[in-house]
Amino acid sequence: MNENFFSRRISQLRTAKGVSARDMSLSLGQSESYINKLENGKAFLSMQAFFYICEYFGIAPKNFFDEEISNPILIHEVLKDLNMLDDKQIGNIHEIVKALKK
Repeated sequence: MNENFFSRRISQLRTAKGVSARDMSLSLGQSESYINKLENGKAFLSMQAFFYICEYFGIAPKNFFDEEISNPILIHEVLKDLNMLDDKQIGNIHEIVKALKK
């Protein structure tokens, strides 16, 4: 992880969510340029703001740091949906996923 990690990761997650920097800033109760400043390294992220951003994306802080998961927001939504299925349905989806990986 380097000094630009937070900037890149916020931008990546925001883009995956399909929201503008301005809209995200306002949703967090900040000035309209807040996220833009974070993404461009012109402002620093406080711990409190970090937790608000994780909450905004609907992810756990550990998922924020997992660069192998490019879209933790979508993964979280899929897991919520999977929890509503029975074992047979989950097995069917697992077979589909295995086939897609080939």
